[in-house]
Amino acid sequence: MKKIICREDFWELFPDSRIGIVVCSGISNIYREDEEQYEKMIRESEKAALAFLGEPNFADNRVIKVWREAYTKFKTKKGARCSIEALMKRISKENHLGTINPLVDIYNSVSLRWALPCGGEDIDRMEGDLLLTKADGSEPFHVIGSEENQPPYPGELIYKDDGGAVCRCWNWRESARTMLTEETKNAMLCCELADPLRQTAFLEALNSLKQETETRLGGVCRIEVLEKNRPEADLL
Repeated sequence: MKKIICREDFWELFPDSRIGIVVCSGISNIYREDEEQYEKMIRESEKAALAFLGEPNFADNRVIKVWREAYTKFKTKKGARCSIEALMKRISKENHLGTINPLVDIYNSVSLRWALPCGGEDIDRMEGDLLLTKADGSEPFHVIGSEENQPPYPGELIYKDDGGAVCRCWNWRESARTMLTEETKNAMLCCELADPLRQTAFLEALNSLKQETETRLGGVCRIEVLEKNRPEADLL
């Protein structure tokens, strides 16, 4: 049985954080309907995301400020930003997201609609348990689209398994090794909360991830929420 475990060194930095996961079993990650339906879903989410960007200065928007502050609490690569900031920056410049595969399209859409970082990994490609913890700097990491090993810095907050880093700087860049593909049958979708004032949005986002995946891709999905007093959950 594989688990996701948030170690104590994470909770020492972010005691009020929540890590939400949707465990998806037996899905079919292919476009069973017109791919244009996924593009439409993304466009609608892009429009919804603009409501979170009311401040003239991009960095003054709360959904950006909260994560920039979070990134000051651990070692990061220069210029690394939370995944939701990257998405919000893109749509603020009217640069549309493209479709990739159903699961990625779903979590990108949910991420934008609720302005929360979302991601996903193929559980079957994980090696042992998935840990959210500080890196020791020896973990191998190959970002999507590159064959170069780019290990994290010591003290950097990462997701990792027995095979190395899975996602660097908490939710900045994901590994090619565990990425979601059309062959993915069992997946973990993730939504992360650093702002305690946005609990409702966080739960709504998780429910949307579950509902969209089950409706569009079949299989069985369940939600788990990790917090300081409940730091781990079963995957498969």
